[in-house]
Amino acid sequence: MSPLSGVTVVALEHAVAAPYATRLLADLGARVIKVERPDGGDFARGYDCSVHGDSSYFVWLNRGKESLTLDLKQAGGQRILRQLLTTSDVLVQNLGPGAATRLGLDATSLATEYPRLIVCDITGYGSTGPWRDRKAYDLLVQAEAGLLSVTGTGDDVARTGISVADIAAGMFAFSGILTALYVRATTGEARPVSVSLFESLVEWVSQPAYYAHYGGTAPPRTGARHATIAPYGPFTAGDGGTVLLAVQNQREWRRLCDEVLATPGLCDDPRFVTNPDRVTHRDDLEAIIHAAIASMTADELAHRLEAAGIATARMNDVEALWSHPVLAGRDRWREIGTPGGAIDALLPPAMLGGVEAGLGDVPGLAAHSRMILCELGYTDESIADLVSSGVTTIGSEADYGAPPSA
Repeated sequence: MSPLSGVTVVALEHAVAAPYATRLLADLGARVIKVERPDGGDFARGYDCSVHGDSSYFVWLNRGKESLTLDLKQAGGQRILRQLLTTSDVLVQNLGPGAATRLGLDATSLATEYPRLIVCDITGYGSTGPWRDRKAYDLLVQAEAGLLSVTGTGDDVARTGISVADIAAGMFAFSGILTALYVRATTGEARPVSVSLFESLVEWVSQPAYYAHYGGTAPPRTGARHATIAPYGPFTAGDGGTVLLAVQNQREWRRLCDEVLATPGLCDDPRFVTNPDRVTHRDDLEAIIHAAIASMTADELAHRLEAAGIATARMNDVEALWSHPVLAGRDRWREIGTPGGAIDALLPPAMLGGVEAGLGDVPGLAAHSRMILCELGYTDESIADLVSSGVTTIGSEADYGAPPSA
């Protein structure tokens, strides 16, 4: 039995935040019914076409789900959705500002009719407050939350290379839903979950916020170097190879000086005795380190660091990541299907002992519409009427149309 077997989730979702939360639920065995617009579905399907013709975002975020198309602006679409909610456990939505309330699908509106339904609302800046009606996208939230101010180099800010605000919100939504399921199981109460992208990322930016608010100065933008710990970042060896090293405490600092750099007097230099000293005199320190490693190859430097018990890494790229020895050595890859063909997919990071995650296929648009409507009691004739009126569409069941449990 998968941990969430028997839990049904209805997802009114698009892009990243909500799909990430519901994919994590699907990985744990929940049945996730993804409700998409008939005219193209989740717009993340069109972000790119790099994975056998499908979007890299979509295949990452939507494995193990069932795709049902509904026009929720029509009474027929609303009726079908409400039939689904009657036997569902969770509703997740990240529609545009105010859309769920206008459709009568906010937590307050649904509480009386569906007392056991857990409603999770994912918004940009909260469903209340002065910015409740403001649109929010990942890069914009990175800016508002202060992340851009501490990312980059010198005068140049840089976007974090992944959708970090969306991912943060998805993770908090996932943990919030699990908490709500536990509360319902122990008390019988279905409590709503609310998550905003902005507040999720502000939580993750708290350390530099504390540093700036109470310390009086904001952490500088230092590229790949750590802003408030030194030495911590990339160093170029004599052969041009790059090695990252991280010194976290005084014991490691002394071992770096004595065993790696062979400069024992350096650790007691007044400029570098404590971490704040080393941060203040970072440029001087890094010049000394680069001089000491100029005669070493990157492999030799990495070997010395490992022998001295100092954390180290090599500069990897995302293509090389695919064949990383840790992923291969720990058997982390599985094969799943997509409408365009089979692909590799990673097991979820959190694993329960003795439980193998069941990774489902990525659905084609409307691939499960007919199956779900039949489960709700619709006949072929009534389904044909729904299609002709634009309430739904019927996709190809060959596009990995079987449910994950089949």
